[in-house]
Amino acid sequence: MKTLDKIPTGKIERASQLVKTGIKVGGNYVAYYGEKMVNPSLNRDKLNENNAEDIYDGLKNLKGSALKVAQMLSMDKSIMPQAYVDKFSLSQFSVPPLSAPLVRKTFKKYLGKYPEELYDSFTPDAMNAASIGQVHKATKDGKNFAVKIQYPGVSDSISSDLALVKPFATRMFNLKGKDSEKYFKEVEDKLLEETDYHLELKQSVEVSGWCSAIANLRFPIYYPELSSEKILTMEWIDGEHLSEFTAHNEDRAKGDLLGQALWDFYMYQMHHLKQVHADPHPGNFLIDQEGKLVAIDFGCIKQVPEEFYVPYFELAKPEVIDNPELFVAKLYELEILRADDSAKELAYFTKIFHDLLSLFTKPFHGDYFDFSDEDFFGQIATMGEEFAKDTELRKMNGNRGSKHFLYINRTFFGLYNLLHDLKARVDTKSFEQYIQ
Repeated sequence: MKTLDKIPTGKIERASQLVKTGIKVGGNYVAYYGEKMVNPSLNRDKLNENNAEDIYDGLKNLKGSALKVAQMLSMDKSIMPQAYVDKFSLSQFSVPPLSAPLVRKTFKKYLGKYPEELYDSFTPDAMNAASIGQVHKATKDGKNFAVKIQYPGVSDSISSDLALVKPFATRMFNLKGKDSEKYFKEVEDKLLEETDYHLELKQSVEVSGWCSAIANLRFPIYYPELSSEKILTMEWIDGEHLSEFTAHNEDRAKGDLLGQALWDFYMYQMHHLKQVHADPHPGNFLIDQEGKLVAIDFGCIKQVPEEFYVPYFELAKPEVIDNPELFVAKLYELEILRADDSAKELAYFTKIFHDLLSLFTKPFHGDYFDFSDEDFFGQIATMGEEFAKDTELRKMNGNRGSKHFLYINRTFFGLYNLLHDLKARVDTKSFEQYIQ
């Protein structure tokens, strides 16, 4: 794979790359509509493939928050066209890595020594490369290490990247008023946290300790003495990424065990720790040689404040969803309904969220749920398509909900997709055994 000797870090450089990408995408549309005139039955599959290819190619050399957006979108299987999911999912662990000289320079700057001075052996080529950092394999005193190195300039470009994206996101989601800024601030703050490897090391050690009793779940050992703000060293664990495992696994019992571990891990964090690993994509989980689930990345941890947690999970109860007065009260608590809403907006958003929550909270309505249920995920996909086509929705003020929804909803959406990939059948109350 081609390696990178330099990553654009300046605002003008990064904006120029995005403009070039936009021109390519515009050309794809011109070509598509030209062909459509000759062949009216032509579908959008080829257009989606071309756009996905060009957008991904434009983002992969930028790294950082620009590529992180692609990574987040790749989790959205129910709404995104498959061509985008397939291409953007590469951002999870397979993008052009930094060159060996740039890696050595990073070590010298942040640990004061070159890799060969710190380890007995160090692979000059990255084993995996993602949006914020890449992983190398090293050995020292008979131990194997995974060494994660952050790309240069990632944290410095987050604010300017989001400033470029903000006008498009504001139009796309119809965000109005000053309150919309809280969503962009939430994203910026979480992305900045992900570039702080001192924080990630602390979170990794804490969460792995707190969750160590959960069955069929494993965590790497971390090494603070070989880590810094841009380099994180942990135990190397042989295994395959969750997406690689699900591509060939036909053993439902294995899928159930892994899915149960994943569910218990997330529910224990959410309901007991009140903080959660908010980046549930396949690149952050391995299946080791003993068939255990390994959580390997704790850069994105979302705190769940009590004032959000209580009404959020009360809305998962059928007796609240089906009680109009209680339901509306919870929507106000969570800032989904607003004091300045018109009667039309109140009626519209109450119905939309009633339909959405009645479906999306089904896994919480009983003691057991089968995430291989194609009908459940088909309904979610259909609802997403209906929202995308709803012209009335575009006219409404899309500035809805507490800022905490962004990462909590992302967490559950990603978790559901991982469990679906595993075809897992889970005991939804099993996590309670770990709460003393």
